[in-house]
Amino acid sequence: MPIKTLKSIPTLLIFLLLTVAASPVAAATDDPALYGRWLSITPPLLAIVFALVFKRVIPALFLGLWLGAWLVHDGSPVGLWSGLLDTFEVYVKTALADSDHAAVILFSLMIGGMVGIISRNGGMQGIVNHIVRWADSARHSCMTAATMGLAIFFDDYANTLVVGNAMRPVTDAMRVSREKLAYIVDSTAAPIACIALITTWVGYEVGLIDSAIGSIPGLDGQGYFVYLATIPYSFYPILSLAFVFMVAWSGRDFGPMLKAERAARAGEIHEGGPTRKHDTDGQSILPVKDKPQRAINALLPIGVLIVAVMVGLYVTGSRAVEGPDAGLRDIIGSADAYRALMWASLLGVLTAAALSMSQRILDLEQIVDAWYRGLRAMLKAIIILILAWSLGQVTDVLGTASFLVSVLGDTLPAWIIPTLVFLIAAGTGFGTGSSWGAMAILIPLTIPLTWAVMQSQGMAGPEHMHILYSAIASVLAGSVWGDHCSPISDTTILSSLSSGCDHVEHVRTQLPYAMLVGAVSILAGSLPVALGMPWWAGLGLGLVLLAAILRLLGRDPDA
Repeated sequence: MPIKTLKSIPTLLIFLLLTVAASPVAAATDDPALYGRWLSITPPLLAIVFALVFKRVIPALFLGLWLGAWLVHDGSPVGLWSGLLDTFEVYVKTALADSDHAAVILFSLMIGGMVGIISRNGGMQGIVNHIVRWADSARHSCMTAATMGLAIFFDDYANTLVVGNAMRPVTDAMRVSREKLAYIVDSTAAPIACIALITTWVGYEVGLIDSAIGSIPGLDGQGYFVYLATIPYSFYPILSLAFVFMVAWSGRDFGPMLKAERAARAGEIHEGGPTRKHDTDGQSILPVKDKPQRAINALLPIGVLIVAVMVGLYVTGSRAVEGPDAGLRDIIGSADAYRALMWASLLGVLTAAALSMSQRILDLEQIVDAWYRGLRAMLKAIIILILAWSLGQVTDVLGTASFLVSVLGDTLPAWIIPTLVFLIAAGTGFGTGSSWGAMAILIPLTIPLTWAVMQSQGMAGPEHMHILYSAIASVLAGSVWGDHCSPISDTTILSSLSSGCDHVEHVRTQLPYAMLVGAVSILAGSLPVALGMPWWAGLGLGLVLLAAILRLLGRDPDA
């Protein structure tokens, strides 16, 4: 595809947002004949099955949407054609016409653009250069790689490519296996991006959550604040990060990873790369040559972004509350998170651009090009997000959640939902190789189902909201687990590529660690917390179990 055509895509997308936001949208006034019947479950089911079989999320979501639109027309032969037209004329149009959805899309694009600029101006490489100086032993090199994985928290692709490529010569010199490096890279990138406050994932996750919440009467809350409430219940990402540091600091390993580490100590290196072609949108944006690589050029835009979000929440919340005695909790609870995120992302981009120009690292044309390249990396995710919103609408029209509640509401214990959701999301993420695809399919179903089950069992009060938060977190966490373990996942492939590791060996050595953390996340986190144990106790128990198991099974490869 010519570059001019590619560069026109973001412009067309933004123009489409502005156009449809000002136009009327068709809306159904009556429930379809198939409302709340068993066929209402087939659109998301088709999306899941197609994605698992063909490993393609976008066609899967579109086919699920088309099937749902056809069923809204009662499954008639004429309705097949009408449903196809409605996929865009009604459902996609409605998704884009929503002002909150437009804010999420624009925020995500701007964050991607900022990442592109701070990659190109050498700011991210400057962070790496500062951290890598500490890596003077096998233990320190592993700890350095893990720390870098946390430092580059705002994007999983950038994290994977920067950390792997920067640390590979260091870990090779310290005789750390490339399998170990690939594990550290892979197991810090997605988990930290999933749970950090401001990342390229946040807009996507918030958009899905907010859309699902908005369709449920009686369930209040903005998507961003609900997302923040789910973070303590994201047991797999948190424990996965903790286990990476346990393994790195202790120097202990077990299973195939121990064998790989012993081979590396003996001077063997398992080189290789992925056999599957990865998405070019995720490729690294390299710093310009012969220019200074200053960490401040990344740290300051990120700092401005974070501070601007906090200030924006306070400003918009202060305008919304009445009376001079409002507390901080009331102010933040009344804030407009979408406006705050929009302001912050714009200021972050402008700060990155100003730093690049003032130091003559990039000229205006180079800044725009870097911004566009970062933005382009977000387009596939935004397409998935729009289709997920649309599929969520059609399942709402068909009463999919009502059908599930009628079947499961009186028999399915509310406390088991987070665990079941984690397992389903993990399987979907593993089969599709896409954590975002799994989220897109499951969040629109999980939130209304969980809320309806809670209502039917008299658990809709504030004291039981931890079940809903845990269920949402389980979708996010399970999707990340599946993405970690899947050999067809882009981040898994990029981890192998950037670390110079044989792809099959990376998957084989990482799988036991991911399965262990996943099992502990369920047994110490999802299950007991849904039954009433505090989330902090679940995390504490999980940390103790992981440390004990590593102590019991792990061996020092130098011993």
